[in-house]
Amino acid sequence: MNVLEISRLAFVIAFYLYCLSFIFYVVAVTGKTWRNRDPVRHERKWGAVSFVTSSLGLLAHFIYCGTRWAYSGHIPVSNMYEFMTFLSMMVMLAFTVIFLIYRKILIGMFALPVAIIIMAYAAVFPKDVQPLIPSLQSIWLYIHVTLAATGEAFFAIGFAAGLMYLLRTVEFDKQDKSSLRQKRWLEFTLYSIIIVLGFVISVYGFRAANYEAVFVQNTTVIDSQVQEDSTIERIVYNLPPIVAPDDSKPEYIDSFMGLKFPWFEAPSWMKGDQAGRQLNTVIWAVVTGTLLYFLLRLLLRKPLSRLIAPTLKSLDPDDLDEISYRSIAIGFPIFTLGALVFAMIWAQQAWGRFWGWDPKEVWALITWLFYSAYLHLRLSRGFQGRQSSWLAVIGFIVVMFTLIGVNLIIAGLHSYAGVD
Repeated sequence: MNVLEISRLAFVIAFYLYCLSFIFYVVAVTGKTWRNRDPVRHERKWGAVSFVTSSLGLLAHFIYCGTRWAYSGHIPVSNMYEFMTFLSMMVMLAFTVIFLIYRKILIGMFALPVAIIIMAYAAVFPKDVQPLIPSLQSIWLYIHVTLAATGEAFFAIGFAAGLMYLLRTVEFDKQDKSSLRQKRWLEFTLYSIIIVLGFVISVYGFRAANYEAVFVQNTTVIDSQVQEDSTIERIVYNLPPIVAPDDSKPEYIDSFMGLKFPWFEAPSWMKGDQAGRQLNTVIWAVVTGTLLYFLLRLLLRKPLSRLIAPTLKSLDPDDLDEISYRSIAIGFPIFTLGALVFAMIWAQQAWGRFWGWDPKEVWALITWLFYSAYLHLRLSRGFQGRQSSWLAVIGFIVVMFTLIGVNLIIAGLHSYAGVD
């Protein structure tokens, strides 16, 4: 077994240990109500088991990172698979730090799914080790990406605690319009998380079925002597092509449920030969996530937020509010250094400019401004409780759009390869 195989095995072990730890956290939180004579002892016992299991998963995750680093010769953050895997590792590290400070078992029940979903999302991308392109061969790769991911990991813990606070405090009163509005937004937040799950499920499902559709696209290249040279490019889909590439013709399309594809072409304003494929991925994520959400609603016969809320009744809302704020307060200066300050220094060295309005740069700035406003409102205007928690939740949604949505929808210097 070579180093790369050890790395891949460590990744799988970490993933399953996180899943097992999540189950243990659920047992620790909900099992104490199952006619247990000593609920405090039950929570401590299963909480310890859960934390040890998640720590072993984090150790396996570190082994993955170290062995892949040793094999490739550079820190594994150079493509979408490596970065999202590294981010999930930082989420678990941030969770471990916050857990050791506050000793709240229930945080694991919400933080672990965030790391698990990010790992599952990472796994749909190509896992091949690739050499660094010249612009990435810099010490700033280590500093910029690792610090940005660490800051975002603490934002993820702030999101988990903020979401727990909202689920704990929102009253499901049909007569209260404010309560109904809060409930709808909570449900939409959970629905958004399920859409990410839908993305993973759709990619894995069609990949397992070996689905394939191929389009050919004529591209015209104009050389320095103003001579046109037409080339044919093949674009391969592994999801049924609801959206075809702009100005293309189908070469081969597998059948799916007797439906005829494609349904329409990507808009001409979406530049890039992969634009149609990326838009197709987003549509399938929404479709699969929506079907999964309504299936869960049908089976459970109640909103997901109402199902989760009773498990949080034993928690002090003020503790959750404090955890959310402290996590973001820790992550903000780290994110500032990594995603903005050191990123601009590296951009100057790599591209000869500090700022270039690249989509990922713009959304990193939007993220920073949002969390700046959060801390300003928290410290100077007294935003606490629900107001603060909603900002923590929305902030992490902005982070995930920066990491996922911008990559899939908007082409730029920071874009990684698509998955389907």
